[in-house]
Amino acid sequence: MTRIRMSDRPAAEGPPSDGRAFIAPPRQMPAVLRLGLRLARRRTGSDLLPVALLTWSPRAAVGAAVLESLATRPVGRIDARVLKLVRLTVSFTVGCPFCVGLNTAGWESLLSPEELAVTQGLRTGTDVATLTPPELLAIEFARRTSQTSPTPSAALGEQLRGAFSEREIVVLAAACAQVNYWARLVQGMGCDLAD
Repeated sequence: MTRIRMSDRPAAEGPPSDGRAFIAPPRQMPAVLRLGLRLARRRTGSDLLPVALLTWSPRAAVGAAVLESLATRPVGRIDARVLKLVRLTVSFTVGCPFCVGLNTAGWESLLSPEELAVTQGLRTGTDVATLTPPELLAIEFARRTSQTSPTPSAALGEQLRGAFSEREIVVLAAACAQVNYWARLVQGMGCDLAD
């Protein structure tokens, strides 16, 4: 059986006609990556252009899939609600429509409209009584580590150690990094929409 390398595959006819990226996905890709695209589509309910573009580099595609499937899950006080607050805060902080589109899915089941506004930077957390001090700290951490240039500090680290375990701090940092990874990748490929 002859193996076909991505560099041997024909390119699509230039960038997508709708201008959603610098390049178009390859016309052909390995079966395992096609399966991965189908699974991503089933999980999110939409075609994910950035994921399709990653198939130009199978190693990058597999690495992104591993990161997405293993990076962050609820641990201790870092529950699904805190992860949603963090992911949304990062998405809005870095200004990534793709990330916002993915991470806003299902927000209504975990957050109030006022809490969503805090992740968007439209309200301060201190005027939303339903946000706990650890949640406010997680939001601040997400914002400070995702802005250009990141501004973590020793004082913030001390606050984190007072509110979270070491493992929980790593999960917070990984959740921020995970969304930042996708944001920079999507922006680097010229993608602007999640559909």
